[in-house]
Amino acid sequence: MQRILAADIGGTYSRFGFFELLGEADEPRLLSIARLPTQESESLHALLELLFSEQRPFAASSCDLAVLAVPGPVQGRFCRPPNIKWNIDLYDITKVGLGRGALLNDFAAQAFASRSRAVRDARVLQASRSDARLVVGGAVAVIGAGTGLGHCALVPDGRNGFLAVPSEAGHVAFPFVGDNEHAYGEYVRRATGLAYCHGDAVVSGSGLSRLHAFLAGEVLTPAMLAPRLPNFPHTVEWFARFYARAARNYALSVLALGGVYLCGGVAAKNPILVEHPAFMEEFRLSPSHHDLLSGLPVMLNINEDSGVFGAAIFGSQRLRRRA
Repeated sequence: MQRILAADIGGTYSRFGFFELLGEADEPRLLSIARLPTQESESLHALLELLFSEQRPFAASSCDLAVLAVPGPVQGRFCRPPNIKWNIDLYDITKVGLGRGALLNDFAAQAFASRSRAVRDARVLQASRSDARLVVGGAVAVIGAGTGLGHCALVPDGRNGFLAVPSEAGHVAFPFVGDNEHAYGEYVRRATGLAYCHGDAVVSGSGLSRLHAFLAGEVLTPAMLAPRLPNFPHTVEWFARFYARAARNYALSVLALGGVYLCGGVAAKNPILVEHPAFMEEFRLSPSHHDLLSGLPVMLNINEDSGVFGAAIFGSQRLRRRA
């Protein structure tokens, strides 16, 4: 038996999952999850000290591998998260007795989570066509609107495992269509000061608020707007089309025959934005690949702990290959 500490370090909260890896083919078994406020700690070391200041399923010294999913670009053992006041260095885990460790991007963890029990309650937006050739062994596209618009692909590695392929597609110029949408794009560009309008500014929490201000003329935070969304069908329809367009373009870019998973707080908290008929209508819209897109499974992952499960899957793959 091996033990994995799987962490999803977020800008607001950090989640820590304690897992056991029992058999060669088994998924890591969750023992418990702890949730701690990130910004109340002055460093990763302090956050880990707080974690182990209480009784946990196993001690730091008996952990075989600690995997930290982090909200920023990973550079070996180091990450400088843009929305956390301290840096993340794997050296710090040794200060609390943890030994081996690994960092991965938080959206890479979301990609690995698509192969875990974390998505067993995911909402089906479009079921897979019965042709199994579309899903077995194909790439999986994971895209999620939250503070920004995250992307990651998961592809088979040829060794009964998976390889996460990170992406910064949220910073690619957003493809507006028609005069009205281009007028909105110019509105966003002026409001944000961006040289060009990208996905992070359109398909995100702030993007939802900005879209509503453009269409309805009132400025509301995402939290204020969320309960009122059913009263604003134009805001919902426009955002649904924008989100679907981003998902369609990424699915085609990576040829996501393994399916598309939507994650992130925007849709998890407001499923109306992806369950609106305009979402699947836009997702399937393609002059050349309508049939392909119509056969891909499209799922909404509503599990807020899925990053922890993804980090554990990544960790189990690493442990098995070092055994």
